[in-house]
Amino acid sequence: MWQKGGKEAPQRLWTPFFSKLWVLVFLVEFMKGSLLVSILPVYMGETLGLSAGIIGLAFSLQYFGDNAFRAPAGWMAERLGYRGTMSTALLFTLVAIIMLSVLPEPVWLVVACLLLGLGTSPLWPCVMTGTTEMSGPNNSNGAAMGTLEIASMGGTGLGPLIMNFAISHYGHSYGMVFMILIGCSVVLLLVALMLPGPKRSANKGDLEQSALVSSDGHIKQKRGVLKGIQETIGVLKTKLNVNPLIYPALFLQSFVIGLISPVLTLYARTDLGISPNLYSVLLIAGGGVTVLALIPCGKLVDRLGTEYFLHVGFLLAGITLFLFSIVRSIPLVFVSVALIGLGYALILPAWNTFLARLIPESERATVWGFFLTLQGSGMVIGPLVSGVLWDRAGHTAPFIISGVVMLLMFGCHLALARNPRRKTVEA
Repeated sequence: MWQKGGKEAPQRLWTPFFSKLWVLVFLVEFMKGSLLVSILPVYMGETLGLSAGIIGLAFSLQYFGDNAFRAPAGWMAERLGYRGTMSTALLFTLVAIIMLSVLPEPVWLVVACLLLGLGTSPLWPCVMTGTTEMSGPNNSNGAAMGTLEIASMGGTGLGPLIMNFAISHYGHSYGMVFMILIGCSVVLLLVALMLPGPKRSANKGDLEQSALVSSDGHIKQKRGVLKGIQETIGVLKTKLNVNPLIYPALFLQSFVIGLISPVLTLYARTDLGISPNLYSVLLIAGGGVTVLALIPCGKLVDRLGTEYFLHVGFLLAGITLFLFSIVRSIPLVFVSVALIGLGYALILPAWNTFLARLIPESERATVWGFFLTLQGSGMVIGPLVSGVLWDRAGHTAPFIISGVVMLLMFGCHLALARNPRRKTVEA
């Protein structure tokens, strides 16, 4: 729909469709960054007095909701279009933000975190599918992947920064903060309603089946869906030919983030003694390095390939996560955070481009959903492990384990880079 294909059709990055995807990524990550980095750890830890284990459970349920429905969301987007899939799901996000703003009981906070994850689950399957469609026959578009990561990192970084300022400005009252997030949710819904609908030429048989009107119409619709799922599983078995190491690598890549995210704010405040304002500067330093490096890294990935960017990125991130866990000098903390940011700038566009080359064209959204489900599972398990490590093994343990995992990723990618089965099997 958005790519005419072949070398005769030069890709144009900033199409109206890609611009809408960029806005969706930015606003979703803005809200999630605000909640998961700035608001919920402090609100649940200091205001409500909940343990790190309970906070980790809430985070895990959010990541579970975000992860568990990525593959179904990809399947739906392939057949129902981006508009219906995203707008329906983002209603859950709006409900979750409203619940967080009016229901302070811990059980409702946990339920709201689950709904928040459900509401954002179709985002990345839809975004990665749409971007891959723009990427040409080799599914190689590091510049586009880097641009999307700028939206993601920018939202994740600006969210806590702006919310810390808002919380301080309004006397540590969360009312205005939640009003801002509700406004973001409404904007997200409006943008989602402007996305493309179902492709007219795609899955004609499924559409015809779903349009049947008879006394047993619902049964026929259900059979059509089940048949589509069976066909999709068959496609994954026959066309997705990858090195088995890709599966633990997908898990480990996000497991690192899941380990760090619930305890980063607490660690900065309790162990490093960093004030909220200085913490905001620290986030700007790490995120700023990543954002500034993403576009040139993405363009270089398109020219030079993914291999060396991933080797250096995993190794650099692993070593500097160890450094972050042992330093106490504030200047060295800033240096280590900047190096971690640089490592992720090398990893993110290269990793997404590497995955895109494994995607069969016939089932882009479904396979992206499958990959992102495996990758997101690390975000489900990570916070639970992080809470246990924090409470029982010490406050530096999540960061040490994160460094170990990054070095494991380095080893996995060394093996993946040598195995020719990572090449795409043509549809």
